[in-house]
Amino acid sequence: MGLPLNRLLVWGVLMFLAASAGAAEAPLRIVTEELPPYNMTQNGRMTGMSTEVVQAVLKEVGMDAPIHSMPWARAYELALNESNVLIYSIVRTPAREPLFQWVGSIGPTQWYLYSLADRPVKLDSLADAHGHQIATVNQDVGEQYLVSKGFRIGEELQSSTKYEHNYRKLKVDHVELWISNELNALYLTRQNGEDPDKLLIRSLALPELSSADGLSMAFSRNTPADMVAKFRVGLETIRRNGVYDAILRKWL
Repeated sequence: MGLPLNRLLVWGVLMFLAASAGAAEAPLRIVTEELPPYNMTQNGRMTGMSTEVVQAVLKEVGMDAPIHSMPWARAYELALNESNVLIYSIVRTPAREPLFQWVGSIGPTQWYLYSLADRPVKLDSLADAHGHQIATVNQDVGEQYLVSKGFRIGEELQSSTKYEHNYRKLKVDHVELWISNELNALYLTRQNGEDPDKLLIRSLALPELSSADGLSMAFSRNTPADMVAKFRVGLETIRRNGVYDAILRKWL
């Protein structure tokens, strides 16, 4: 025998409220990519300069959440469309400004177009790079920047999911140029037992992508404002108390 109508209505309201509460309390997800030495997996755990900054902020605000490493395009898509997603080591650009709730800077970044010392490519301007094959990472800021300047994926831009793939493409002559963050390029070269000063040529500096405050942490738009504010205060606190500078000194 069925429940009386009034009991059914009460039950329905309670279920709706429970579902709403559950949705509002979606757990924090932290996403990033393999971008050594900023973020990288070592011995099954995430580490790196940016990772340590994020972990220090989590400690400051009294929260704990796992960090998920994945291809950048997937992390970027999650942060664009889901709630309670924190993405880090993301470059803050004018095009990205309205897409996220920005917490603040977590590290410096310098970007270049690299070529090999034994196959140097001379560039006086970005326009000179047209007609060359360039290694990029899918949806990262370097690729987005070049696309905005008229370069086309699949023609001049050879897109990958991992930065180390692009290092290898340059080494085996699949591409002539590699757009990369400097610390990442130096790290990958050294990890492969080679001297970046002898192997790589900085064919062109990219000042539009480069600054002392270039890498940031940001929340998805559908994240409660109080969560974002809490993390902003936490980041500012570790900047004031010296924790942030100590992390940078360790890695730079």
